Amino acid sequence: MAESTERVTAPESLEVTDLDLVRLAQAGDTEAFGELVERNRRAVFRAALAAVGSPAEADDVAQEAFVTAWRKLSGFRGDSQFRTWLLSITWRKAIDRRKSLTRWLKLAASSARDEAGEDLFDVVEQVPSPARPQDLAYEAAELQQDVRRLIGTLPRKLRDALLLAGTGEHTYDDIAEMLATPVGTVKWRVAEARRVLKRKLSAMGYRDE
Repeated sequence: MAESTERVTAPESLEVTDLDLVRLAQAGDTEAFGELVERNRRAVFRAALAAVGSPAEADDVAQEAFVTAWRKLSGFRGDSQFRTWLLSITWRKAIDRRKSLTRWLKLAASSARDEAGEDLFDVVEQVPSPARPQDLAYEAAELQQDVRRLIGTLPRKLRDALLLAGTGEHTYDDIAEMLATPVGTVKWRVAEARRVLKRKLSAMGYRDE
C-alpha cells in the first residue's frame, strides 16, 4: 500500500485576547503580563499625561499603574475589559500624583510633547487662526500656544474630560470609567470644554470659519 504523501498542517492559532493573557498571568506567567503591558502601554501613558501634563511624571505614573495592576491582578474577575480596569488604576494614580504637583496648572497649560518633540494630541478641532501678515507656521504655533494656555484655565472636570478625549486613545466608555462619570456627562463635558475654548479664542481674535 502506497504511503500517503499528504501533509497534515496544524490549525491556525487563534488570536490571544487580553483576557487569555490575564488568565495566564494570574497563573504566574510573567511573560503574559509583559505582553499586556506592551499592548496597553501607549493608552496608559496618554491617560496619565492627560492628568499630570508632564511626560516625565506620566511615565512614573504609568510604571506605578502597571506595578499596582500586577499586584492586584488576582482580584480581576473579568467583569470589565482588562484595558478599562487598567486605565481606572492609572487615572487614580495620576490624580494622586497631580495632587502633589504644586505647579499643576502651569504643567497642564504647557506643551505635552513626545520624545520627538511633537504635540501628542490636538484637543481643539477646526479652529483656524485669523488672517495675519505673519507666515502660516507662526500663526499655527501661536494658536497652539494660546490653546494650551486656555486649557489650563478650564474647570478641572472639563479639562480632564477634554484632555482624555483629545488623546485619541480612549473611548467615551473608557473615559467614563476612569472619571467615574456617566458617558453622557463625559460627552457633555468634552463638548462644553470645546465650546468654552472656542468662545475664548474668538474673543482673542480667532475665527471659526
